[in-house]
Amino acid sequence: MRMLWAPWRSQYVEKVDEQKGCFLCEAASQPEEKLRDHLVLYRGRKAFVIFNKFPYNPGHLMVAPIDHVGDYQLLDEDTVLEMHRLTKVCLSLMKEVMKAHGVNLGYNLGRAAGAGLESHLHLHVVPRWFGDTNFMQTLAEVRVISQDLFELYDRMRPLFLRFLNAS
Repeated sequence: MRMLWAPWRSQYVEKVDEQKGCFLCEAASQPEEKLRDHLVLYRGRKAFVIFNKFPYNPGHLMVAPIDHVGDYQLLDEDTVLEMHRLTKVCLSLMKEVMKAHGVNLGYNLGRAAGAGLESHLHLHVVPRWFGDTNFMQTLAEVRVISQDLFELYDRMRPLFLRFLNAS
C-alpha cells in the first residue's frame, strides 16, 4: 500500500526519532495565553487535552497526564479519574461539534503497540463516521484531512468548557 501524507505530517514522521524532550510536556507547561498556540484545548490539575497535530481524522484529540509518565500502572488515582472525566467531555465534543457516528478510544502502550511517544502516555480520541473510508483511501490509498486545526480549536474550546462545567 502506498501512503501519501500531507506535508505537515512528514515533519513528524521524518523526525520522530530525533525529537528532543517531550512535546506533551512542553505543551502542558505553557502559560495560559500560549495554550492555543500548542493546541492544548484544556489543562486541568492532573491531566490535559490536546489536538493531535498529525491526526488520523479531523478532530483527533489526545488526553494525557500532565506528569511525564509512560506506564499506565504508575498513574495515581486522581490522574486516572481526571483523564477519564476529560475523555467524557471529549466524547460530548465528538457528538456535538464533529457529528461523529462513533469514536475510537485507545492507548498505544509501548513501541510494539504503535506508540510514537512511549515515555508519555496519552489516550487517543478519534471521531469516526459511517463511510469515512471514501474512494480516495479505497482506490488511491490516500487519506484527506481538510479541517484546519486552529479553526476547529476555536469551535471546540467554548463547548469543551461548557460540557466540563456541566459534568
